[in-house]
Amino acid sequence: MADEDHCGADGSAGPAPEGGTARESDAAPDEPRAECVLCREPTEYPESRKGVTLCPACEWQEAQRSACSG
Repeated sequence: MADEDHCGADGSAGPAPEGGTARESDAAPDEPRAECVLCREPTEYPESRKGVTLCPACEWQEAQRSACSG
């Protein structure tokens, strides 16, 4: 799959799925951003965040996939 399949070319994203706790405001301002595991774009999460990190567009698309799966 191409990166465009995961993240819209226009950078738009819908609401993020519930459950995320660490946000940009939780990190030190100079701490580097983690990259999205799907498209490798910078996320709003700090690199020190544990677990899978997704950019807002990929988070939204993953939420759509899980909501539509029967």
